[in-house]
Amino acid sequence: IFQLHCKFPTNMSSTTPLTDGAAVPNVTFKCRVRDASIGGENPFTWKDVSSADLFAGKRSVVFSLPGAFTPLCSSKHLPGYEAAYDEMKALGVDDVYCLSVNDAFVMRQWGLHQGLEEEKEDGSNPLNPGNFKRVKLLADGACLFTRGMGMSCTWTTERGFGERSWRYAMVINDMRIEKMYIEPGFEQNSGPDPGTVSMAENVLEYLKSCGK
Repeated sequence: IFQLHCKFPTNMSSTTPLTDGAAVPNVTFKCRVRDASIGGENPFTWKDVSSADLFAGKRSVVFSLPGAFTPLCSSKHLPGYEAAYDEMKALGVDDVYCLSVNDAFVMRQWGLHQGLEEEKEDGSNPLNPGNFKRVKLLADGACLFTRGMGMSCTWTTERGFGERSWRYAMVINDMRIEKMYIEPGFEQNSGPDPGTVSMAENVLEYLKSCGK
């Protein structure tokens, strides 16, 4: 009898999550961007984009969540930042990113389902054209950035997600964490899915306290 033994990570949270002052991991994100030369109904190609491409020399807001299309992520987390986008920009933020351990195809469809406006022409942001005009959706499909942040969480009996990201938000200033917001109760296979400190209103309050 052939038996397959699968071992899931049981103590991945022993890697201490990064916090204020730490450098964010410089990894390569596998992204999909528009390429008009391809033509047809799906004119997209692969593009490697590094953390440095996105964050070096810039002040950015990143919020990370367990999964596209999931209830709290879709009803409050992403919509809150989309609504606060203009105000965050006015407070000196260069861009706002939503990160999840999903692939680029899933993230795109989730954004369209959420009613985000696609950027079809302007390529000034490394994720465009083909991502979105306001909040950009960043696919960490291989979990490299999430692991580097110390935020990897594996859900087995709870939800069956597998390895994803714990919910958090941060302000990044030139590749370093200026301010971090980690949801309480971080543990592997967590039952609760808190959505409090990482919400847009808290990051917005911090940005206002800093002034522009």
